[in-house]
Parts: sequence; C-alpha cells; structure tokens
Amino acid sequence: MSLDESFDSRKLGSGAVILCAGSVIGVVGLLITVRHGVTEWAFAVVFGLLIAIGEMVQFRVDRSKNRAPIATSAALAYVMLRGPSLADPPELAQIIAVTWLATLAGIAPLAIAGLRWDLVVSNRRVISVWCAAAVFAAVTPSDLDWDGSWRHGIPLIGAMVLGVLAAGFIDALVGAGQATERLNIPFPAALRDELAVMGRIGMAMALSGVMLAAGTSLIGLWAVPLVVVPLLLTQFAFRRFASAQRTYRTTVRSMARSTEIAGFSSPGQNARTAQLAVAMGYDLGLTPPRMEALEYAALLSGVGQLALADPSPGGASLLRTREERQRAAEIGASVIERSGVLDHVAEIVRHSNDPYRHGRANNAEIPVESGIVNVALAYEQLVGE
Repeated sequence: MSLDESFDSRKLGSGAVILCAGSVIGVVGLLITVRHGVTEWAFAVVFGLLIAIGEMVQFRVDRSKNRAPIATSAALAYVMLRGPSLADPPELAQIIAVTWLATLAGIAPLAIAGLRWDLVVSNRRVISVWCAAAVFAAVTPSDLDWDGSWRHGIPLIGAMVLGVLAAGFIDALVGAGQATERLNIPFPAALRDELAVMGRIGMAMALSGVMLAAGTSLIGLWAVPLVVVPLLLTQFAFRRFASAQRTYRTTVRSMARSTEIAGFSSPGQNARTAQLAVAMGYDLGLTPPRMEALEYAALLSGVGQLALADPSPGGASLLRTREERQRAAEIGASVIERSGVLDHVAEIVRHSNDPYRHGRANNAEIPVESGIVNVALAYEQLVGE
C-alpha cells in the first residue's frame, strides 16, 4: 500500500475521523507524559518494543482489516500492569503515549519498504487501548496491586476483563460503522460480524494480554519472554489461516478462468458476476462465511458449461434451454464437490439455475445464495460487456 493510497481523503471517509481521533488522543497523552515524566522506564521501553514489533509484522487474516495480535496483546497488557514488580504503575496518559509512539514506530518501516500497512486500523487500536485504559483506571482503585493472593486477584482480573471487553466493543462499533459506509452492509449485520470476529480472534489476543499483564506484574520483565512464546504461536496460526484463505481464493479464481479460456464465458464475466453477487449479499446482510461461499459460487457458476458440446455465444448461457442450464449446474456442482472442502459452494451452484417459482418459493431449503447467483449472472449476461 503506497503513501498516496493510505492518505487519499476521498477513499478514507470515516477513516479520516478515526485518524484524527487517534492522533489527538496520542498527542494529548504524549504532552501530558512529557509534562509529568515517565514512570517505570524499563517497562515502557519493553512494551513499546513489543507493540512496535507487532505492528511491523501485522497481516491481513480476512478481508476486513489488518491484524496485529502481538501489538494488541502487548498494548492491553501495558494497560493492566498492577503488582509488586512495579513501584509506580503507568498512568493513562503514559499508556496512550507509549502505545501511539510505538505504533508509529512499527508502521514506519512498512511505509518505507512499500509493504502493506493500514494507519486507520492502527489508530483504531490506539482508540481501543485508550478505552480499555480508561475503563480499567475507572474501576480499579489506585492502591490495588496484585500480591499473588486471591483477595487482590479476583477484583483485578474482573477489572482486566472489563477493560478488554470495552476495547473490543468499541473496536467492533467503529469497524461496523466503517463496513456500513464502505460496503453498504446494514449496521446491525455489520456489528454482528465484528462481534463474531472479536469472539474468535479478539478473545485470543485479550487472554494473551491478561496473561502477559499478570505474569509481568508478579515476577517482572522476566515474564515477557515466557508469555511472548504463545503470542508468537498465535501469530503463526493466524498467518497459516490467512495463507490458506489466499490459496483458496487463488485456486477458485483459477478454476473460474478456465471457462473464459475455453470460450464458454466472456473475459471477466465470472469476476463481474461475483462482484455483483457479493454486493447483493452485503446488502442482504449475509454472514462472512456465507459471503465467502457466495463469492466462490458466483465465480464457479459456469464451470459445468465445460461439459457442453459447444460454448454459448459471448458466454450467454441464458440462450440455452432450461434443461441444458440445469445439466451444466449439476455437472458444475459435481466438479466442485470433488474438491472435498467446498460442498456448501456446490449446493449453491446446483440450484443456481432454478427459477424462483419452481425453486425457493416452494422449497425453503434451497440456499438464498443460489437465487443471488442466478440474478447476478442473468444481469451480467443481459447488460454486461
């Protein structure tokens, strides 16, 4: 992602507000910290380095935002430091200043190297950390430290949980607003999707942050390398998942291109059909797993035509009889089923040529995604290139 792309105000939209909010919070925190001084320099430097390194190795695990599990966990852990290893726990302003400066330091090498980075998402993390720190400071007495006993541990863990939940919920609200603006998803559906992602991925990062904070508070900075190992494993697992997702998409797109190469569809027809189907799916508020299956089904909707005797002129399968279209859909579904992992996509393709009055109108078990693919394909063939 180039610098021009990252700061194109026409593309940012609400991202400009997030950038301004994150920057204002960071600058104010920095000014207050400079005025009052930094406490526990060693902890500030170590956690700042962890956040910066986490930002440098951020990656896209799905198509919604970049993920930085090490940076997120380290920032949340720095928020929740309370224990015998710290003579003076960091104040709210210092937490924000360290997080903001470390975030910028982590992004700088990516920007210089021309690698993918997302300043808006990074500022979302700064805002979330600020919310977590504010909630944690509000519910935790200033004299409450963790001495290893349950009497101190239970209320402190409760405060930690409230802090990470506040961070996750605020991030989900902001993300849902961005998704509604960018993809035209209904806000309740976008918020549902963000909360689902928070439940799967966010909780892993939050628990890692709690473990890092608890260990460091009790035994000092020696706990950091012990807890960072699970964070590295989490990072590795997320990257493997992201790599698998990219491989899936590449394979599906390659299969879709086969119909264009063979002349059974016009150049770009499958991609345009998928784009239109995805837009309708967003508008209907489908969940991310269903959206992924819908996109794959739209891309592969013409695979079964390869078994027909001759290609349709310009890829217009609507010119064929209903029986031919249905036979092609069945063959395409059978081909997809042989992959062993796309059975749900095969079912969508199998019914993608069913007329509504003979299909879903009388059989609710037929996926609504089949109708979306049917409409998108018909629209593309009638008014597309």
